[in-house]
Amino acid sequence: MRKHIFIMFISLFIVLMFGCGQESMTSTTAKGKEKNVTIRIGIQQSLGPLLLAKEKGWFEKELEKEGVHVKWIEFQSGPPHFEAMASNNLDFGVVGNSPVIAAQAANIEFKEISKAAEGLKGDAIIVPQGSKINSLKDLKGKKIAVAKGSSGFNFLYEALQHAGLKASEVEMIQLQPDEAQAAFDTHKVDAWAIWEPFISYEVIKNKARIVADGEDLQAYSPSFIVARTGFIKEHPDLTVQFLKIYEKALRWQNDHFNEAAEIYAKVKKLDKDVVLRALRNNPSLNEPITDDIIQAQQKTADFQYAQHIIKTKINTSKVVDNQYIKQVFQELEKEGENKHE
Repeated sequence: MRKHIFIMFISLFIVLMFGCGQESMTSTTAKGKEKNVTIRIGIQQSLGPLLLAKEKGWFEKELEKEGVHVKWIEFQSGPPHFEAMASNNLDFGVVGNSPVIAAQAANIEFKEISKAAEGLKGDAIIVPQGSKINSLKDLKGKKIAVAKGSSGFNFLYEALQHAGLKASEVEMIQLQPDEAQAAFDTHKVDAWAIWEPFISYEVIKNKARIVADGEDLQAYSPSFIVARTGFIKEHPDLTVQFLKIYEKALRWQNDHFNEAAEIYAKVKKLDKDVVLRALRNNPSLNEPITDDIIQAQQKTADFQYAQHIIKTKINTSKVVDNQYIKQVFQELEKEGENKHE
């Protein structure tokens, strides 16, 4: 009986060991490449390389041949990206300056792995055609649509401070872009704090007027490629590959600007002139995050803390991780050298 039990125990042990070995092998190929991994990419309504790569299927083409699956998740604005990251349901995204500050203050585990735009003209406060609002001071007592926690939200606060107004002196109507656009077009709000391409659409199609943008206030509203910390620690090679594919899309966009604009226009059902204006107002980038941008972010974070928008004082440099984008350019440079040998 004991011998029988002993044999059963040994058999079970072998089965478990073999099963564990099989499971671990499914995570890599013979060459050590990762398999059975799903990259979840967040995308919003902005125009740029991420949308281009999605339409071209470049992430799927480059990653799925290695057994890495790609899943796209659509969001209306930046803050929901971080809600998804906090619950481990999102790995990458492109977001504006304010959402990353709110996420850092909330202790969400993420890193800024690349600068995606400078953002001087990426945000603005606009008013409908015929509005009597001619300056920021005229916003006093008015209804302003804005997505809470977005880059437009932060820009609105900065604009009010610039005009010597308090947040309590205006009525903020917190709406996501699709709802805000409907409210703006039907004059249910007096103004809208928003980003591209909504700015260009309203200016060109509906004769809206820009009261102020970031260039007027000399206020940076940079965008960043962000990644969930757990993912990049577990999959550093895939993080580099993600940025490489993004860089491929950016270079293609720059080299085929009109064709890229046509693709965006078709996908988003926008006129090409709207797309061209939006792209020129907020050029896409894929670069290491500079000290100037970190300082601009710190200024924004300190401002938000003083305004009680965030409850924790933060050091914005703590979420910056340039190692992956630097590796991308090192590898691309080496690949270029090899082509010329």
